[in-house]
Amino acid sequence: MQRIRLRYTKRGRLRFTSHRDFQRAFERALRRAEVPMAYSAGFTPHPKVSYANAAPTGTGSEAEYLEIALTDRRDPDQLRELLNESLPDGLDITDAVEAHTSGLADRLTGSIWELRLDGVTLEEAEKAVSAFLAAETVEVERRTKNGMRTFDAREAVADLRAARPPADRSQDGPCAILRLVVRHFTPAVRPDDVLSGLRAVADLAPPVPVAVTRLAQGLFDEETGTVTDPLAPDREAVTAAPSKAAGLTAAKTPTGAGSA
Repeated sequence: MQRIRLRYTKRGRLRFTSHRDFQRAFERALRRAEVPMAYSAGFTPHPKVSYANAAPTGTGSEAEYLEIALTDRRDPDQLRELLNESLPDGLDITDAVEAHTSGLADRLTGSIWELRLDGVTLEEAEKAVSAFLAAETVEVERRTKNGMRTFDAREAVADLRAARPPADRSQDGPCAILRLVVRHFTPAVRPDDVLSGLRAVADLAPPVPVAVTRLAQGLFDEETGTVTDPLAPDREAVTAAPSKAAGLTAAKTPTGAGSA
C-alpha cells in the first residue's frame, strides 16, 4: 500500500465550504481521476483518506493537509495534476509527496494566520495588539457542541503583529493586517477567538467581517517561533535513500574491482 500526502488550498468563495463539502468534492475528484484508492473494511467501505486539522468554515487557507492510501503505486506529481483537473478552482493541490515517515498529524502543532481588518487603522490595530500581548490571560467564550465554554486565548498565541496591507492589494479606506502565530492547544484557539480577545482588552471591533487566511501549518519551533514544513521529513527521506544505497554499494565493492 502506498501513502501519499497532499497539501491543498481553500481560496476565494470556496473558503465558505464546510469540511464535509470538501470531503465530497475530493472523493468525487478521486473517482474522476481513477485513483486506485484503498478502502476500509466493513459493511460501508470508505476510501482511506485521513484529514488533518482542517481550517474552520469561512476561513481561507494555503496550507491544508491530508493523506490517502493507494493499492497501486502512482507518481505524486502526476497524481496532483490529475486531481487538480477534477477539483473546482479554489480547491487546489499544491504539493504531493510519498509518505516515508509516520505521524503527519503530530507535526501540525502550529499555524500562521493572516487577518485583514478593513475599516481599522494601523494605529488602532497596533494599540489593540499591544494590549493583548501585555495581558497575562485573555478569557473568551465560544459556543461548542457541549454548550458555551470559556478559555484563555492568550496562552496559545506565540506572536501577533500588525502591519499595513501590501501595496499590490486594492483597498478603500483604512485597513490593517494582523499576522498571527498560534500553537495548537486543546481546546484549539482559532483566529475568531483572538478577535474576541482583542475586542475584550482593547474594544477593537472591525466594522466589516474580517477576512482570515491560514498561510502555513506545521511543526512549531519553540526556539525560533516559526512553523516548519510538515512534508519536509518525507522529502528528506527520499533524497537520503539513494545516498545511503550508493554508500552500501561502494562498501560492498572490492578494492580494485573493475580494473584491468
